[in-house]
Amino acid sequence: MVEKQKSPRSRGRPQARSDDETRKVIILAAERQFCDLGYETANINVIAQNSGVSTKTLYRLFPTKADLFECVISFRIAEFVLEADEEYLDHVNVKTGLVRLLAAYGHLVLAANTIAITRLVLAEAERFPEIAATFWERAIERTNATLERWLGAQAALGRLVVDDPRMAAGMLRGMMAMEPQRAVMMGRISGIDEATIMARAERCAEIFLAGTLPR
Repeated sequence: MVEKQKSPRSRGRPQARSDDETRKVIILAAERQFCDLGYETANINVIAQNSGVSTKTLYRLFPTKADLFECVISFRIAEFVLEADEEYLDHVNVKTGLVRLLAAYGHLVLAANTIAITRLVLAEAERFPEIAATFWERAIERTNATLERWLGAQAALGRLVVDDPRMAAGMLRGMMAMEPQRAVMMGRISGIDEATIMARAERCAEIFLAGTLPR
């Protein structure tokens, strides 16, 4: 007697994405919209469509466009914090740690998407002061705080002579990124490659340490 072949069991509906996964998809879609069209013109309905979610779902996770923009900025800053890896920095020498921090900062602020966001904020800050405030608090203040904490810790251990870690952090950020970032924003160069970022991090560290190492 030949047994009837059993039909394969239905697998049912595909597993739904978690809210965290959905947030990430929406944030990346929003980032493209903001960079391509600007803050005002970016369309929530299009962002939802490009994310594969309903507008209702998007608004449940991000109640306003300002909330969504804030999360775009925070998402990029989280990458810097992850790459900087403060626990790792506790176990390396001063130069290695500083180069690591500067390179992580360079990867963040010299990335094409970050430069596009920076250009957007500068262009629309007067009409939308809330996005300028978000950028200042979430991007500038938070990245400076990471550098400031590390410099303060090195000074406390006697490895560096730094009277004002906050000011020193701001100077390091400017030395690392201002000139190449502006060169891209003003169309002088098309982008900054990995080799350039690492070489600049090394040179900036050498210049800074020449004036701050204990004598």
